[in-house]
Amino acid sequence: MNWFHHRILPILVVVAAIFALWYVGSIGLNARWAYDKAKRAEISLSFSEMVADTWSQEKPKLPAPHQVAAEIWKTTGDMAINGRMFSKRSLIYHGWITLSATVLGFVLGSILGILLAVGIVHNRAMDMSVMPWIIASQTIPIIAIAPMVIVVLNAVGISGLLPKAIISMYLSFFPVVVGMVKGLRSADQMQIDQMRTWFASRPQTFWKLRLPGSMPYLFTSLKVAMAAALVGAIVAELPINQNGGLGARMLVGSYYGQTIQIWSALIAAAVLAACLVALIGVIEAMTLRRMGMKR
Repeated sequence: MNWFHHRILPILVVVAAIFALWYVGSIGLNARWAYDKAKRAEISLSFSEMVADTWSQEKPKLPAPHQVAAEIWKTTGDMAINGRMFSKRSLIYHGWITLSATVLGFVLGSILGILLAVGIVHNRAMDMSVMPWIIASQTIPIIAIAPMVIVVLNAVGISGLLPKAIISMYLSFFPVVVGMVKGLRSADQMQIDQMRTWFASRPQTFWKLRLPGSMPYLFTSLKVAMAAALVGAIVAELPINQNGGLGARMLVGSYYGQTIQIWSALIAAAVLAACLVALIGVIEAMTLRRMGMKR
């Protein structure tokens, strides 16, 4: 019972507070439309009637949580039951497209980040020249880069999954570089001196000391990188809405004022990100336990 009070209860309290604020926000943002409709119909609304109206509007400024939940069920579970799981109106279909680009971009970004980190740690010239450029690259808004990358790659005949994965890679490699550089340099001087007394070569020092010591930093950075890769995939889908994806679904919803559709895609993206980060956490726990770093 102690674990419930220390781990589960705080989460439930925060979630309940978020939902309460969400419902209150729905009333505040949708009340004006409810009163406008009542005025045109020459009727008066009581407070309870106004609240009921703000929570049931077809195109609200801020949909209520139960409206979003109903939309998510209609485009996931209900479609799966009716055999339309991969219909173009299904969130499962759009989620799979986004997931594919996210995972590919995450893998490419992680590989690039690890390689750059190894080079930066072992080569002073790279440390002095490449690292500042890596940091500077993240000051450019991704929303400005993504359309240019998509258009240029489409012009040379590259379309589909790869352009979106490149945008995801651009966002995801940075936390991996920073985390791995910190991790590879986490070994203290006494440990390095001890490796030298054993006449260990630089590769042996890397594989036996630096790399194992960097694992906690690596997994922490991978969690951030996965979330960043998902954001990159969604942003990359905005200029190419005809190919589908959660970003494309948000864009279509904005065209037609379907705020419930937009919010359902946002919540689906958040759940997808949480699942991917949790998966990395499970792999982290298994890896560190096998390495004797965690019980």
